[in-house]
Amino acid sequence: MMHDQFNYAFVHGDALGSWVWDEMIAALDRQTHGAFGRALALDAPGCGLKRSRATTELTLENVATEFIEDIERAGMEDVVLVGHSLGGQAMALMAELQPELFRRLVYVSCLIPLPGQNVAQMMGTGLHGSNPDEVGYPLDPTCSDLNDRFAAMFCNDMDHQQATAFLAKLGADVWPPQTYVFTEWRYDHLTDMPATYVLCLRDQSLPVEWQEVFASRFKVDEIVRVDAGHQVMNTRPEALAEILRHEAQRTPARDIRSRRSTAANP
Repeated sequence: MMHDQFNYAFVHGDALGSWVWDEMIAALDRQTHGAFGRALALDAPGCGLKRSRATTELTLENVATEFIEDIERAGMEDVVLVGHSLGGQAMALMAELQPELFRRLVYVSCLIPLPGQNVAQMMGTGLHGSNPDEVGYPLDPTCSDLNDRFAAMFCNDMDHQQATAFLAKLGADVWPPQTYVFTEWRYDHLTDMPATYVLCLRDQSLPVEWQEVFASRFKVDEIVRVDAGHQVMNTRPEALAEILRHEAQRTPARDIRSRRSTAANP
């Protein structure tokens, strides 16, 4: 029987807010009869409960720092930090700024560019597979409607009613503009962080082969595959909740760092 008393903090992706985690947190609650621990769904400035914030001057490091402050203000420690899509970029910085705060990082179909590259450059301007150095899109961005692209990227495993409701929520949440042009990516510190990558097999936003690339960049020690699209927290919340409960059980960061310190200084 799993011990479920853990602190979870959730980082949303692009064009989303903390609301995107509601169904998944409810699944955690159902599976544990309310005994899963604590959950904190974070909002980037400009998103969710922080939509009214002025964000022009905010950098990605500002956002990562604010997320850490939100977690500390909630009195949480030994945190399982869960991020989705664009949220992985902030997670990498959070792990660098305050690694001792986190028990394990869980990247749910997350992305991170190469050093010197921004998000737009990494995504490119063509279709999936048209350029081996770019992620691309399921529909040609030069001749397709944005709503159609969103439907193809995020809603391929949703029914019509669910897709309509989800797409109606998009457009109000935008990360600070400077986060999209950030290029100073750093990975080396992630070697010391226990981490899991949740790879979504039906993802039409980030193809499987690119998710594997990102898992390598994040230096994860575990890859878990789930039969779902990009919005797995909305389409298969029960499955994702089970994965998070299992991954939270793994050896916490503090124990791994202690072992490595002992090995390096016998």
